[in-house]
Amino acid sequence: MPIFILHGGPGFAHTYLMPSTPIWKKLSKEQPVIFYDQRGTGQSTIKGTCTLEDQMNDLDALRNHLGYEQIILLGHSWGGFLGMAYTARYPAHVKQLILVDSAAPCFRETIFLQKYVFPEIQERRQNLAFAVELGDKEAIKSDTVEKFSMLFYSPEKKDDLISKAGDTAYNYDVNKALWDDLEKFDLTPEIKKFTLPTLVVTGRFDMNVAPLVAYRIHKLIPESKYEVFEYSGHLPFFEEPERFIQVIREFIKE
Repeated sequence: MPIFILHGGPGFAHTYLMPSTPIWKKLSKEQPVIFYDQRGTGQSTIKGTCTLEDQMNDLDALRNHLGYEQIILLGHSWGGFLGMAYTARYPAHVKQLILVDSAAPCFRETIFLQKYVFPEIQERRQNLAFAVELGDKEAIKSDTVEKFSMLFYSPEKKDDLISKAGDTAYNYDVNKALWDDLEKFDLTPEIKKFTLPTLVVTGRFDMNVAPLVAYRIHKLIPESKYEVFEYSGHLPFFEEPERFIQVIREFIKE
C-alpha cells in the first residue's frame, strides 16, 4: 500500500521535505513512498488553470498511472487540505489518511499565529511585500526564508533545515491562484462523513497552523486519532523524526 506525500504550500515544491529523507527511507523499506511536485511547482508545469479541482485530478491521474487502486495519503499543511478534498471526492481510492499540521477544512478559517508571535519577522516580510507582488525573485526568496524561520520549536533545527533545504522553489502565482479558488470551499460537511482510519498530527508550537485547527479536525472526523508532538512547530517530521516514524508506522499497521 503506497504512501503518497502531499506537500505544503500552496506554491512550494516537495523539496522542503527532502532534509527529512532518512525517515522517508525508513518508511519506504516497508511500502512505496511517493513524492511529486504539484501543478506549477518544482518540475511540474501549469497547462491551463490551477484550481483545487485541477490538483485533485492531477493526484488521481498519478495514482491511476502508477497502477494503484488504493493509496495512503499523507498531507502536510496545505497538502492536508488537498488530502481531505481528494478523500471526499474519491473515497474508494484512499485506504488511510494522515493529516500533518493541516490547513482547516474551511481554508480561510486556518489560524495563523505568526504575526502575534514574530512581529519583527512579519514587519520584514511586509517590507518585501510590494516586490513579492511584482514577482521579484530575490524578494520571493528572502520572503520564503523569513517564512520558514517561523516554523520551528528548536532554533537549531530551524538553522539545520534552512541550511539543507536550498532553493525551496516557491511559485507565488500558484499560491495566489489556489488561495483565490479555495475561498469557494468548505470541506467541513464532507469530513464528518469519513469512515476511513484517519490520523491527525500537530506540533504543539506550530505558529503556521495553530494546534486548535488540528484538534477541531480530529473532533470532526469520526474515530480519528490525534497526536501532539510536544517539541515541534510546523514540521514534526523534521523536529521529532524518531517519534514521527514510530507514530506513522503504528497507525499504518492498525
